[in-house]
Amino acid sequence: MNLVETIRIALSSLSANKLRSALTMLGIIIGVGAVITLLALGGAIQTLVTRELQGLGSNLVFVFPGTNDPEQNRRVPPRLTNEDVAALADPLNVPAAAAVTPQLTRGALIVYAGAGFDGRVAGVTPNYPQVRNARVVSGRFFDQTELDLRSRVAVIGADVRASLFPDEDPIGKRIRINDVSFEVIGEMAPRGGNFGPSEDNLVFVPITTAQTRLFPPPPGAVSRIDVSVVYIQAVDERRIDDVIDQVTEVLRRRNGLTFQDNNFTIVTQQDLIASFGTITGALTAFLGAIAAISLLVGGIGIMNIMLVSVTERTREIGLRKAVGARRRDIRFQFVIEATMLSLLGGLLGIALGYALSALGTALLQGVAEGAEARVQLDAILLATLTSIAVGLIFGIYPAVRASRLNPIDALRYE
Repeated sequence: MNLVETIRIALSSLSANKLRSALTMLGIIIGVGAVITLLALGGAIQTLVTRELQGLGSNLVFVFPGTNDPEQNRRVPPRLTNEDVAALADPLNVPAAAAVTPQLTRGALIVYAGAGFDGRVAGVTPNYPQVRNARVVSGRFFDQTELDLRSRVAVIGADVRASLFPDEDPIGKRIRINDVSFEVIGEMAPRGGNFGPSEDNLVFVPITTAQTRLFPPPPGAVSRIDVSVVYIQAVDERRIDDVIDQVTEVLRRRNGLTFQDNNFTIVTQQDLIASFGTITGALTAFLGAIAAISLLVGGIGIMNIMLVSVTERTREIGLRKAVGARRRDIRFQFVIEATMLSLLGGLLGIALGYALSALGTALLQGVAEGAEARVQLDAILLATLTSIAVGLIFGIYPAVRASRLNPIDALRYE
């Protein structure tokens, strides 16, 4: 019996019991659709994470005081001072750096006309917008003169604007930060959280003003931490490793860390992207494995229905053997039927996956503009090959059982 005739007979057999065939395929349809959808959503989330992290700036290196090990922080107290920042900004010390900007962040109460906003103050330098890819939508950012004079000027985030100035232009108005008066000179474009605290509830002031007028160090402080983080922009992506080596050397030398561990932490954008990529990849694989259970259930359903089919068609099998059909012909016939059943379910599952991915795209775009759950070709190939494999694996036993029927007993079967 040739392959075309075998497929024709298989389709004829499946169409004779349409409802039973459809219910049998349901597990495969759901499983394949779920796997395709989850892979598409996982890819969309990973792309979104990468895009958001790249939005922090270009070729950035982050330097934080202290480490994640409390015991190490006790042995070597965290320290990141203004002098350290000046040393890092010196092109003779870190020639691979294109720009350096420090940031001191503290919580604060921002008040205007009797209304209060519980936000945060970020003391930064004038080059912050360029280094961090931030944008001023109204007014301006402060300049070097205002930094040197420790001026009381402020640039507010989008949430601060919405809370304190819902119906008026904030430029030129005076706000109070921890009971110190500041003039609003600019407003930042919305940026969101970038997987951390939202930057829209920040008020940007000159770092010199933050350090001396808003958050002066407590009397008798032993461990100086003048800045919360230092952002260093590498000349280009290929020089990031050079920046890390040069920053490490400068800070270890300044802190006298000859044999001790570092009392600072260096993180790059690539580190963040890789970490989030690993997390999202593992989560996608985990959810995909859960969805694949539906394929297992669907495979068991196919085996069950094929065993029923063998029982129902016992006389047909006996008649075929009586007219010369060999065991391998019977095996081949039932394996093809199981495979066709699984493959048809897989094709319908791919269509379901496309529909659910489109729905997922609509939901994601409600959260993050531009997010898209795309069904990848490798996901379609994986689903198709998996469907065929399920049909083959779970169709073999019923096929073998059918091929072993005794023709005489089969012809007598009622």
